[in-house]
Amino acid sequence: MPFAAGRDPRGIGEVMDALTASLGWTSPLARSELISSWDSIVGSDLAEHADPIAIEEGTLTVRCDSTAWATQLRLIRVDILSRIAQSFPDAGIQEVRFLGPDTPSWKRGPRSIQGRGPRDTYG
Repeated sequence: MPFAAGRDPRGIGEVMDALTASLGWTSPLARSELISSWDSIVGSDLAEHADPIAIEEGTLTVRCDSTAWATQLRLIRVDILSRIAQSFPDAGIQEVRFLGPDTPSWKRGPRSIQGRGPRDTYG
């Protein structure tokens, strides 16, 4: 029947929400939204020193400029998690890891050897 219930036109936003929910895309979309709006979650001052780099199995990993910044952000982890849960509940973030800057590795290069690397040999 052409005039049956459910035949009224719907807005594109409503159609897209229904489509993403039916295809199971809400979580990946919420995760990408979370990363793109990181500045609004932590503030622009903190966002200058910390960048979200990955989301895996409910854990958001954030790389910080220094170990001092990573320590400071660990102290306000609960506040950041509550903001994420409030703004992006579909992202499924249960934990946030703050990492310091990349450190050089002993495991690369033409002269690397198997083992634990150089150790203290004094005393």
